[in-house]
Amino acid sequence: MAEPALDRAEFDRALPMEPDPRAAAFFDVDNTMVVGASIFHFAKGMAARDFFSWRDLVRFTARQTRLRLRGERHGDMHHARESALAFVAGKRVADIVALGEEIYDEEMADKIWSGTQALAQQHIAAGHRVWLVTATPVELATIIAQRLELTGALGTVSESEDGVYTGHLVGEVLHGEAKAHAISALAAREGLDLSRCVAYSDSINDIPMLSLVGRAVAVNPDSALRAEAKDRGWEIQDFRSGRKVARVGIPAALGLTAVGGGIAVGLAVRRKRS
Repeated sequence: MAEPALDRAEFDRALPMEPDPRAAAFFDVDNTMVVGASIFHFAKGMAARDFFSWRDLVRFTARQTRLRLRGERHGDMHHARESALAFVAGKRVADIVALGEEIYDEEMADKIWSGTQALAQQHIAAGHRVWLVTATPVELATIIAQRLELTGALGTVSESEDGVYTGHLVGEVLHGEAKAHAISALAAREGLDLSRCVAYSDSINDIPMLSLVGRAVAVNPDSALRAEAKDRGWEIQDFRSGRKVARVGIPAALGLTAVGGGIAVGLAVRRKRS
C-alpha cells in the first residue's frame, strides 16, 4: 500500500531546517508520528487474523486505558510487560516481523500524521539523521521507520536466541528516562552533537528526551506537555483534527502509549482461544 501523500500546506509550514551533519531528529511514535497507539493498531490487525480473540483486545485496551489514566508507573509497566512476554517464548522473530509488515501496510500506513512526516522529511532533506524513539517493540518501530524512509528506530528489545524469542527483555522498557539514556548512547556512537539535535513528542513522559536536546518540539501535546512547553518556551505543533482522532477511537482520544516491549509481540502470538 502506498504511503499517504503529504499535505503541501503542512510541508510548507514545517519548521525550517539547516544542513548539519552532526544534527539528528528524534521522534516519539504514538500520537506524535502515528495517530493513536501503534501497539493498538498492531493488536487490532492480529485480532482480525484470529491470532487472539476480540475479547482479548478489549481487555488489553481497557488495561492500557487504566495505565494511562493512573499514570504509567514503573511497577505497572513491569507487570504488564512480564505477563505479555510469556506468550512470546518460542516464536520466531522473522514470523512476527513479516506479520508486522503486512499489518503496517494494511492497517497503519494511513495512520501517519502527515504534518509530522513532513517535519521528518525536512530533516532528511537537510542531511540530518532521523530516528524513532519509542517504548513500542523495536521490531514494529523499525518497520515504521523503514516504511517512512527514516534512519532507524530505538525501541524496547525482546530477547531472542537463534532467531526465536526467549520471553525475556533485553534491558528495560524504553520509556521516560530510558529514552534519554538511549539517545545519549546513540549520539556517542554516531558522533552527534545533542545541542544541535531536535526531539519531538506528544507526552509529558518524554520530558527527559525533550530536555536532552538543543531544540524541543511538542507535537499534538497532551495538556501537561502543552503547559510545560509554554513555560519553557518550546515550540508547539498540533496536527490533530476531529476526523483523524475519531477514526481510531478510544486509544487516540486517551493518547495510549506502548508501555512494554513484550506487549505487542506477546499479543501477536497469542492464539485465539477455542
